Order: sequence, then C-alpha cells, then structure tokens
Amino acid sequence: MSTATASRNVPTPAPRPAPQPPRKQRRKRPVESGDGVYAPTVFTRIGLIAVSVLSIFPLYWMIVIASTSTSNASGFPPALIPGGNLGEHLRQALADPEANLLLGLRNSLIITGIVTFSVVLISTLGGFAFAKLRFRGSKVLMATVLFSMMVPLQQLGIVPLYMVMVELEWLDTLQAVILPFLINGFGIFMMRQYVEQAVPDEIIEAARIDGATTLGIWWRIVLPALRPAMVVLALLTFMLNWNEFLWPFMVLSGENPTIQLAIRQLSTATWSADLSMIFTGTLISIIPIAILFVVFGRQIVGGIMEGSTK
Repeated sequence: MSTATASRNVPTPAPRPAPQPPRKQRRKRPVESGDGVYAPTVFTRIGLIAVSVLSIFPLYWMIVIASTSTSNASGFPPALIPGGNLGEHLRQALADPEANLLLGLRNSLIITGIVTFSVVLISTLGGFAFAKLRFRGSKVLMATVLFSMMVPLQQLGIVPLYMVMVELEWLDTLQAVILPFLINGFGIFMMRQYVEQAVPDEIIEAARIDGATTLGIWWRIVLPALRPAMVVLALLTFMLNWNEFLWPFMVLSGENPTIQLAIRQLSTATWSADLSMIFTGTLISIIPIAILFVVFGRQIVGGIMEGSTK
C-alpha cells in the first residue's frame, strides 16, 4: 500500500466546540400568588409600613395633643398616648364665642361646595370645547388658560381684587370669597387632556349623525367618560378652597369667618397659646376632608390611576 493511500485512510479529528460564555444567573422572580399577583418581598413590606407610619403619625400626634393638656404636650419628653380630655376640649372649642367654629364650618361648607360645583361644571364644559370643538380663537384662549396657571393671579391681583370688592360693597360677605374662585385654569386644562384621550372622535361624529346637539353630546357621552377625572378634580378643588386663608382673611371679619379664620381666632383668644385647643380646632377642620376620603377613596384612586394610564 502506498503512502498516499494510507494517509487518505486516516480519520481526521473532529473540531472542538467553541467555549461558551458563562450563563448569567437569572434573578428569582417574586412568588406569584394564586390570583396572578406577585407577592411583595420583605423589603417592600418594610418600606410600605415605614411610609404608612410616617403618614399616619401627624394625625395621631394631633389627636394626642388635642386630648391632653398643654403642659403635657409641651413638656419633655412629650406625651405619646392620648389623654381623656378630647370630649371636653371639643365642647370648649365649639362653644367658644370668639372663635365661632360652628359658623366657620357652615361658611366653609357653603363656599367650598359652591366653588367645587362651579369649577367641575365649567372645567368639563371648557375641556370638552377645547378638545373636541373647532372654533375661531381656540388656541389663543387655551394659551390664556395656560398663562393663568403660570402666574399667581391671587397674590398679584389681591389689591385690585380687594378694590373691586369695596366698590361692590361685598366686604364681609360670602360672595366675596366665592366669586374669584369659580373658574380654575388647571381644571380646564386637566379636563381637556382627559377628554382627548377618553372620548374618541368617532363617537361624537356618530352622535351628531343621530341628531344629538352639542350639549346633548356633553351630557350623554362626555360626562360619563369624565366621571373619574371629575371626582379627582372635585377633591383637589375642595381641599384647596377648604384650606384657603389669605383671601378670606382680607375680606371677612371674625364675626363671619371661615373655618381657617375660626382656628386663628381660637389661637389668639387667650394671652398664651393653648396648644390643646388649637389642635382640637384643627381636628374639627379636617373631619369633612376625612369623610370625603372615606366615602370616595376608591373612586379617587381609580380616577388617578386611570388618568395616569391614559
């Protein structure tokens, strides 16, 4: 056998496979519960508990001071357990003739209710008009609305606005506090953005073909779609006007106060500040807002989440 024939019969070695890079270890996914929702980790639970404690502690501290004496509240170390004087302090605060807390509650409910209703109504109308209607000057008007959000009109216009109230002889009346806040630029802008995403043009065109008027479209189609956003806007407007202090302080007197002015009267009723009475009045003032959160909490969270996804 020749050398060439022997070399052809020798098998060639198989090529070695290329070295593979080390595989990255995948992170373990959270344990999935039975309903398809991943269970939070230990660190998530600790973080949520810490945030909850930090959020609830100011309210708890207010109740502690309102239910104890000023000496215990201002001492060191301060009292951390509620006392037994909350009921007595509530009776004293509500019966204080100089503070007029009950009158302040009534006035604030009237003012805030009218302003909230007006802001939500006008904002839904304006947002629908700017988002879905085509008319001359819409861009200029929308730019004016945005400009009103950038400039603090209340602080800059407080002097001329006060002069207007003097000319109208509206000082120490509720309409002086109601009229300047009936329209909110933020509400119009918020509703415009929401209408553009929540109400398709095809539905409006179909309603027009069926013979619906513009107000009919707003009432039957737009308002049901805007319900989550309306709840959020109503709560924000209610809180903003309920806590308003500067403008009511300018135009109202201590005989016809809002709740914030009544708390101020409660803090200045004596020569030395009574912390227990001040915090008792503050506790009374947050009751309406707390009721709103309890009753409409689920709708508020749902409206915020739905608006964020849109």
